[in-house]
Amino acid sequence: MSDAPVLLEMRSITKEFPGVKALSDVNLVVRAGEIHAIAGENGAGKSTLMKVLSGVHPYGTYSGEILYQGTESRFSDIRASENSGIVIIHQELALVPGMSITENIFLGNEPRRGGVINWKVANRRALELMAQVGLEEDPDTLIKDIGVGKQQLVEIAKAFAKDVKLLILDEPTAALNEADSQHLLDLLRDFKRRGITSIIISHKLNEIEQVADTITILRDGRTIETLDIKADGVDEDRIVRGMVGRELHSRFPDHTPEIGEVFFEVRDWTVRHPISAERLVVKNSSFTVRRGEIVGFAGLMGAGRTELAMSVFGRSYGTYVSGKIFKDGREIVLRSVSDAIAHGLAYVSEDRKSIGLNLLDDIKTSMVSAKLSKVSTRGVVDPVREHRAAEGYRTSLRVKAPTVDEGVTKLSGGNQQKVVLAKWMFTDPDLLILDEPTRGIDVGAKYEIYGIIQRLADQGKGVIVISSELPELIGLCDRIYTVFEGAITGDIDRRDANPELLMKQMTSAKKARRP
Repeated sequence: MSDAPVLLEMRSITKEFPGVKALSDVNLVVRAGEIHAIAGENGAGKSTLMKVLSGVHPYGTYSGEILYQGTESRFSDIRASENSGIVIIHQELALVPGMSITENIFLGNEPRRGGVINWKVANRRALELMAQVGLEEDPDTLIKDIGVGKQQLVEIAKAFAKDVKLLILDEPTAALNEADSQHLLDLLRDFKRRGITSIIISHKLNEIEQVADTITILRDGRTIETLDIKADGVDEDRIVRGMVGRELHSRFPDHTPEIGEVFFEVRDWTVRHPISAERLVVKNSSFTVRRGEIVGFAGLMGAGRTELAMSVFGRSYGTYVSGKIFKDGREIVLRSVSDAIAHGLAYVSEDRKSIGLNLLDDIKTSMVSAKLSKVSTRGVVDPVREHRAAEGYRTSLRVKAPTVDEGVTKLSGGNQQKVVLAKWMFTDPDLLILDEPTRGIDVGAKYEIYGIIQRLADQGKGVIVISSELPELIGLCDRIYTVFEGAITGDIDRRDANPELLMKQMTSAKKARRP
C-alpha cells in the first residue's frame, strides 16, 4: 500500500433501515492523493457508505466513527461535509436544467458583494473552473442544452467551487459514451497530480483497473477486502471473485440460439425532432428481427438509437414523417403506446427510475401495471390474481425482496431492473426492446439479466438490445446494427463483430454493406 498519510478512516460503520441492515461493521481507509475505488454488487452498501460519509445520512443515524484529516467528524448534513472539503457527486446529477452553467456551479454558493450576487465575478470564476475540468462552453449556456458528459463536468466544476479535497463520484460514467468516459478518467488522474483525493464507485471494472490505486470490495454490507491494484496484481476477474464470492468463468451465460424467420420489419423509418421540426433524428432507417434472435443497436450517445426505438414503440418520441412497420408479413400501424402493446411490442426504457417505474408503487403494482386487464374483472383489479402473478415473477427472476408488497424504491438497481423486465414480460410481448438494460448494475446482476434475455429469445421472441457497452453487445447479441446521426450504417453478424469494426460504423455516415 502507499506510504501517503491517511486522509480518511471510517471505522466499524453500521447503518440500519427499517428491516434492513445496509452496513455492518464496515471499515474504509483512504490515503491522501490516491484514487480509491469501491466495488460491490448492487445492494452491497457502496452508496450508503458514501452517504454516511457525506452527511446525507447524518451523525446519529449510524454507529461507528469517521476520522477525517486526523480528527473525528460528525457531519450533520451535506453542507457540513462540503465545508470540510468533501464533495459527493451522485449518479443522478443534481443540476437545474433551466439554469445556466454558471448558475448551477454557484447555486447556493454565489459570490456576493453587499448582499447582491456579483454575476461578473461568477462568470469569470466559472470560466476558470470550467477550464480546470476541460469544459469549453459559454458559461451562460443552459444545462438542458448540453449533453450528459458535459453535465458531469459541470458537477465537478461545482465541486471545485467548494474547494474540494476529497471528491466522491458515484457511477460517474454510467450514462457516458466511451469518449466522455475516457475524458473523465483522464481528469481523475490529473486531479491526483494536483493532490486531490478521489473515491470512485463504478460497476465498470475495466475503469477501476485502469485508474484506481486501491480498491475496497463490499459484499452484503460488509468489508470483504482492500487491495493495492498494482502490488496485488489485481485484474477484473480478481475483483469479480471478491464481489460475488465465487469464480465467474464467463461474463455471459452459454447460449446456442435457435433463430427462426423474420417476423418484425421496419422500412425507411424517418422521424423529426419533437421541438426542432427541421431536424431529423431518425433518417430512412430499416431493420429486421427474427424469432429467437437478439439484435443489438450500437451507437455513440446522441446517435439516435433511443429515438428510433421510442418512435417505433407507438410513436412515443418525435414527429412521424414516413416509414412502415411489418409484423408477420402484414403492415401494422402503431400510433400510440397502447397500439404497440396490443400488437405485441414492449419497451424497457434506459431510465428506469424516471420512466420505467413509479417509485411510489410496490413491486406487485409495478409488475402488472402495463396490462391490468390480465388481473382484472370488469375493470376491477383482483388482488389475489395480482399477487399471484407478481409472486411468480419475483421467484422466477430472483428479485431480492421479502415480499411483492415491498416498495420498489427500496430495491437495488439490479432488482429494480428485474421489476421493469417483469412489467413488460407480463404483457406477453413478441418483441422486447431493451434500452441500456444493464446500466448501473453490477456484474452478477448483469449475468442474471443476460440469462433472462436469452431465455426470452429461446421462447421464440425477438429481443432488441440498445447498449453503450460494445463488449456487452458482442457477447450477447446474434446480430448488431450500428447507428450514426440517426441513420443505420451497418448490419454486422456476431461472428464478424469486433470493437474496431463497430466503432468504425458508429462514426461514419457512409452506409456499409453487411460483411
